[in-house]
Amino acid sequence: MHHRFHKAIPLIVALAAAACSGGSADKPADQSSPSVPAEASAGGDTIVVEMFSDATGNYYKPNDIEAHKGDVVRFVLKSGVHNVNFLPDSNEIKTGLPSPSDMLQLPDQTYDLVVSMQEGHYYFHCDPHAALGMKGKLEVEDE
Repeated sequence: MHHRFHKAIPLIVALAAAACSGGSADKPADQSSPSVPAEASAGGDTIVVEMFSDATGNYYKPNDIEAHKGDVVRFVLKSGVHNVNFLPDSNEIKTGLPSPSDMLQLPDQTYDLVVSMQEGHYYFHCDPHAALGMKGKLEVEDE
């Protein structure tokens, strides 16, 4: 029995990796995936937001962001395992919310969000750490 379990480990690891990748063999991952850096539109800025798990908790730094359409918000994993999710129930009557990001698991892995939403406040959180206070706000402003 012990020998069979060790043979199954590579299969389990491969299946877990595929499940976390956000894509499948017949459906590629979203173009906003951690491996595809986005470019800000002409005149747009790139705003860096770091994601941490450390002695002070789980958090985005900064967690209150101001951006304009065409800017890129680049979420960079510094420690822990995190994602970015703009939940519809936290953003009532908002349309065009971005899809949740994949889980970032490797230090310096990134998720780029091209700001395309209408002017307003948008609330996001990390799915596994929302109850621990890992939340943020994106304010999209007119030019």
